Amino acid sequence: MSINKENEYFQQLNQTLKNHQRAIPCLCIDLNGLDENIARLISNFNKNAAFRIVVKSLPSFELIQYISEQANTQNFMVFHQPFLTELAARLHENADILLGKPMPVKTAHFFYDNLPEQTNGFNPYRQIQWLVDTKLRIHQYIELAQKTGQKLRLNLELDIGLHRGGFGNINQLKAALQIIETHQDEVEFSGFMGYDPHVVKLPSIIRSKEKALRLANDFYDTCKMLVQKDFPALWHEKLTFNGAGSPTINLHKAADSPLNDISAGSCLVMPTTFDIPTLQGYQQTCYIATPVLKKFEGTTIPALEGMKNILNLVNSNHRQSFFIYGGFWKADYCYPKGTRQNSLFGVSTNQTMLNVPNSAELEVDDFVFLRPHQSEFVFLQFGEILAIRNDKIEETWTILRNY
Repeated sequence: MSINKENEYFQQLNQTLKNHQRAIPCLCIDLNGLDENIARLISNFNKNAAFRIVVKSLPSFELIQYISEQANTQNFMVFHQPFLTELAARLHENADILLGKPMPVKTAHFFYDNLPEQTNGFNPYRQIQWLVDTKLRIHQYIELAQKTGQKLRLNLELDIGLHRGGFGNINQLKAALQIIETHQDEVEFSGFMGYDPHVVKLPSIIRSKEKALRLANDFYDTCKMLVQKDFPALWHEKLTFNGAGSPTINLHKAADSPLNDISAGSCLVMPTTFDIPTLQGYQQTCYIATPVLKKFEGTTIPALEGMKNILNLVNSNHRQSFFIYGGFWKADYCYPKGTRQNSLFGVSTNQTMLNVPNSAELEVDDFVFLRPHQSEFVFLQFGEILAIRNDKIEETWTILRNY
């Protein structure tokens, strides 16, 4: 987007928000940009794999429902028990949930003890794949299955190079599969999950992206072959072999990828952390917008009142200062261009002092815009999302409950 188009975009968005029913810090998603990102993702997707929506990166039921319909998928990855409980009440009988991290068995037990009274046909036993990373955790989930009297599906986490846990060698994996094979009345093997962000994050001087990807995929393939060869009773064509994530989705286009299930979420809204080469072409779609409460000529710092003119002379940006509603988000100011938090005044989550270039036309009740560093944490600080298309607030979406 050119500078002129960007200025016009934010000026129009500013006017849209000034015409809204209230002025508080808000989270905005541009639906046109979201549509472009969904289309880009699907057009580049491995045709042999299913797309799984990462809920933590898009923590709004209406948002994931919108993406689900546009992308024609009912597969979801969940990382948080409260989100799991809400989805269990709202998803249908054709949905599939894979846990994105091993959940303490006490939390899984709590989930089953507090199932929603009303559902849309979702079966919390047959439609959830619990992620397990150790033999101990497998035994814990076998005990949980015995207590609930229901068979549970277990997906095994593989360490394919990230070294954040999971089964990292064939002997460990074989022992885990033997436990599941022995307890097929209680648990069902549902596949593997192997996360590979290290492939694009490792400095090339340590290991090239190509070699890191090859090593990760080779180990994944070896694990799949182990099941086929040594545990044929556990093998079937509907097993989930999940992996990737936004940073590496474009590395799994080839038909020889070991994955048949690919997760992504952040690339659809593009917080700043995902401004990386492998996601070039994806559009910025999410912004924090917050109103200006106060405007002052110059910048006055407590106990440095006498230096006001000197500060203004040394730094032309100090010639006007503003206080905004809120602040201290994990986000970068993006409009007006050159907006900076005043480091001398200090940070505040209540009223943050900003300095803006003198050329910027910013007044009280105008909005300042920021891009979040990440979506999974920052989105949770807002109760709702304003879904905006062509300068109009089309819908208001609620954030998933975090407790």
